[in-house]
Amino acid sequence: MQFPADLRYTKDHEWIKIEGTTATIGITDFAQGELGDIVYLDINTVGKSLAAEAVFGTVEAVKTVSDLFLPLAGTITEVNPALAANPELVNTDPYGAGWMVKVTVNNAADFEQLMTSEAYASLVH
Repeated sequence: MQFPADLRYTKDHEWIKIEGTTATIGITDFAQGELGDIVYLDINTVGKSLAAEAVFGTVEAVKTVSDLFLPLAGTITEVNPALAANPELVNTDPYGAGWMVKVTVNNAADFEQLMTSEAYASLVH
């Protein structure tokens, strides 16, 4: 199982990569493995400003539906367009082509408060 060191993580199994004030967010390799085959994503929060830990959408797997939580406060600017036709990208490439949303974050410094890859690995092992 991978936990790239350049990302930060949440207890709810989201990952975040920040570049300037833009964050890319998805779910971790651990989370997609626990969910199983992902069949649908429902994210209709583009343009909305949300608080940290607010629900920004849901991910539907064959056996369950799970909420998606925003790691940092900000405004959802984009949903990964490839996931509409290929939600399984979250299973096959959770840290690459399977990203879920892009967000303009309110305070990029909050990124440092999230879990490192080592801390997240300790949480799930």
